[in-house]
Amino acid sequence: MVQAEAVIDLDAIRANTAHLVERAASRSAATMAVVKADGYGHGAVPSARAALAGGATWLGVATVAEALELRTAGIDAPMLSWLNAPGTDFTAAVGADVDLGVPSVRVLDDVVAAAKATGRTSRVHLKVDTGLGRSGATSADWPDLLTAAAKARAEGTIEVVGVWSHFACADEPGHPSIAAQLEAFHQALEIAEKLGIRPQLRHLANSAGTLTLPQAYFDLVRPGVALYGLSPNPERIEAPLRPAMTLRGEVLIAKRVPAGHGVSYGHTYHTKTATTLALIPLGYADGIPRHASNRAPVLLGGKRRTIAGRVCMDQFVLDVGDDPVSDGDEAILFSPDGPTADEWAEVVGTINYEIVTRVGARVPRRYVGTGA
Repeated sequence: MVQAEAVIDLDAIRANTAHLVERAASRSAATMAVVKADGYGHGAVPSARAALAGGATWLGVATVAEALELRTAGIDAPMLSWLNAPGTDFTAAVGADVDLGVPSVRVLDDVVAAAKATGRTSRVHLKVDTGLGRSGATSADWPDLLTAAAKARAEGTIEVVGVWSHFACADEPGHPSIAAQLEAFHQALEIAEKLGIRPQLRHLANSAGTLTLPQAYFDLVRPGVALYGLSPNPERIEAPLRPAMTLRGEVLIAKRVPAGHGVSYGHTYHTKTATTLALIPLGYADGIPRHASNRAPVLLGGKRRTIAGRVCMDQFVLDVGDDPVSDGDEAILFSPDGPTADEWAEVVGTINYEIVTRVGARVPRRYVGTGA
């Protein structure tokens, strides 16, 4: 074993996707697998292939660069890129048949410019802000975006493939904003219809929406974190998903120290008795939260331990008492069988999305399963 690695189970991603696809298909909706942020830390290209094998027919990414990475790898599935700054050069994306999310007239102008430069029609998904307060046209700006899109369509520079939005609180079943956003989305679609925009695809549901809101499926769902076996709210949303990532490292050195020995920077931990300390070569440069100091669980020698002292840039320490731990032994930070990414998220005050996504590029990924 290398000294640290993230093991990615492609068969888990495929199976999770298949479950989500089956849910969406119950209402005749297609599935877009979201593989932005390097597949939530799991690797964009392998994750995309596993998701497509699981039945997804679309892929979703944030940036054009992420989309082009998938195209360069030979993945030709329909794809949407939706988070690009005004002034972005979209010519490569249009040339690579990447659909583009358009939240404003300014971005639409950039997409039209790319269409003219390439001589190809740009495929766009117009985004309306139904209450999240991030990207997307407000209700006041929505008619102007639709009018501009209709004009560009008439000129032959764009095709309006989709109209879409994003939930704010779908991970909190029963939250009043859910019904409000659904109503706002229906109203936005009605306005689009009146202005002659009839999209092929209407999409709103994220992972939480896919798991809990069949009425929000429309024509396409966009699961993200659920593909990787994690619930968007593990306390309130249960689903038969299996986490795909295991993060582990080997003990670099195990040594005996006396009682009262300070451990790591600042000596925020002192040994209570003579004990063995085990050094694990993962730190905040690898995505291990510094907030995990003195609190996060790690499995070593068949027992759960708690990080002793501060997490450093490249390493942390475990106090294993008198247990027989040796150099080279395996330590598991999180895995499907525990400790889990959800547990880590709880103890450091964040969400499971961040725990897996922040695992750094310095940590090698090793893929198991075929995902096929």
